[in-house]
Parts: sequence; structure tokens; C-alpha cells
Amino acid sequence: MHRSVQFCFTVRTLAIMELSLRRLRMLRELHRRGTVTGAAASLHYSPSAVSQQLAQLEREVGATLFERMGRRIRLTELGVLLTEHAEDILDSVERAEMALEHAQGGVVSRLEGGVWASVASGLLPAALAKLAEEHPGIEVRTIELAPEDTAGAVLDGSLDFSFVIDYSDYAMPWDPALVREVIAVERLHGAVPTGSMLEPTVALAALADQRWVLAGGKSHFGRAVRIACRRNGFEPRIVHQVEEQSTALAMVAGGLGVTLVSDLVLDSVPEGVDIVALTEPVLRTVSLAHRATNPTRRSLELVIDAVRTAAAERGLAASSTPP
Repeated sequence: MHRSVQFCFTVRTLAIMELSLRRLRMLRELHRRGTVTGAAASLHYSPSAVSQQLAQLEREVGATLFERMGRRIRLTELGVLLTEHAEDILDSVERAEMALEHAQGGVVSRLEGGVWASVASGLLPAALAKLAEEHPGIEVRTIELAPEDTAGAVLDGSLDFSFVIDYSDYAMPWDPALVREVIAVERLHGAVPTGSMLEPTVALAALADQRWVLAGGKSHFGRAVRIACRRNGFEPRIVHQVEEQSTALAMVAGGLGVTLVSDLVLDSVPEGVDIVALTEPVLRTVSLAHRATNPTRRSLELVIDAVRTAAAERGLAASSTPP
């Protein structure tokens, strides 16, 4: 980087209005992803919204920050320079928020987290009710993501935390830049049409000849169930591929097949479905992931405690060490 370019840019930025942290985050993600679509997906905005905000950032700076290269966008020299400063600014903001929280005992904060359906319905209502009662200054906002996407959203700074899963037959890859706080351990159970199984407990292999309703093989859940079935000597005959356990349960209730469901879903089992225990159950560990910082934000510690309490009240308390 030429000193003259950096000097001109610095003089110019001293004269402009306050830079938006949201636009700086968008700039950082554009640099990381290479496309507006990729940046928008990581930040959970529409591509048009990101394009508009980045265009506004260029107007604020008064310089060209991007060059189109086909479908991709390359940052100019000034764009790269601003991105480098954006990284420092956003890191400083996070450190400042942490310092304020610790000075105030963590009583005022806003956190954004990633969830999936069964966690959102099975753990969050009780956890956030307890948090609101004991620490009303902490606001938690959530967004539903596929379990496969939640850790990445924390790693790239889009979210403060997210729920992640590991299966006894299929452990998830892990990034050392993230910390994993174990929340609960769930069992998977067989869900079958009412009256189709005579015993309340069966081996997984007893479902080998059944038609299956199951998530796709690219999802963590679908892959883990397939691995468990293969370990028990069979390949599930999947006739209906659906991603949500609630949808799979509705299809089981209609007699269309069998599936596996987790503990957190048992409260919403519809009529027409029997739940059978497995003699060698498949387990999954639910954890909360956040970026590795020292010390951990006080507000985040309180969220973790509230969710762990909600899990313990459901009989799903776990040890502190993931599989």
C-alpha cells in the first residue's frame, strides 16, 4: 500500500460523516465472499439490500471501492484499505461491548443467535422467559437457520452465538476459533404409525424393512441417521425426503413411513404416531457456539446458564465435554 494512497484516503475519511457499522460489516463480508449474493446470504439480507448499502458506503467515502469482474466483485486498493480498517473497528466495538458489560454486570445487552426448529420450540421459550425475569436488560434476537449453517454464521461475525449439534455416530467438524458450550444430550426415538409396532422398545434394525421419511443426506440429521442405520446392518428405504421433523411426523401419522425424532420434538407428536425407544439409542449433543474471546461476554454467559437450566428441567442435562 502506497503511503500517498493511504494518506489521501485518511484525509478524506476525516471529512466524511460517521461510517455505518452495518455497512462496514457488509464490506467485510463482500471481501470474504467475493459476491454480493454470498455476502447477503452470510448476513441474512437480500442481495438488493446489500447492493444499496454498499453503494451508499461508496457515496459516503467519495471513492470507488469495488470493481466488477464478471459475476464477482473485486475491491479496489481503497476498498481493501477500508476493509482492513473495518476489521479493526468491528473488533474494537466488540471489545468495547464486552468491557461495558463486565463493568455493568452484564445487565444491558443485545445478542443475536442462530437456532433451528426443535431448539426454538423446545428450549428457547423457557430459557428466554427465565432470562427476561432475572435480567430484563438482556435482549435476545434469533434467526432460524439450518443446523449446518449455524456455526459458520458465528464464525464470520453475523451472529453472537448459535446452537450446534453432534451425533454419537457422526461428530461435526469444528473450528478452533469457536468455543462450544454443551447444553443438552438428546436421544433419538423411533416414530412409527400407531399400532405398527407391538413392543415399546425395539432395535433400530427392526425398522429395516419399513418405508422411511427422512431428511436428505447432506443435512447433519439425515447423514447421522443413515450412518446409524448402516451400523445396524441396513440402508433405510427412503420414500419421502423432508427436512423438518414436524413434517416427517405428519407423514408418519398418515401412515407413509417411519422416522427418528429427538427428545425436543416429543411434546409435539401428533395423533397417529407411536414413539418407540431404541435398544441402542442414537444420541446427539446440543451445544451453544460462540467466538473465542477472553473473557466471555457476561450477557452470553447468562444466556448459556438460562438455556442449560431449561434443558435440565426437561431432563436433558449434559456433561461439559462434547463427544
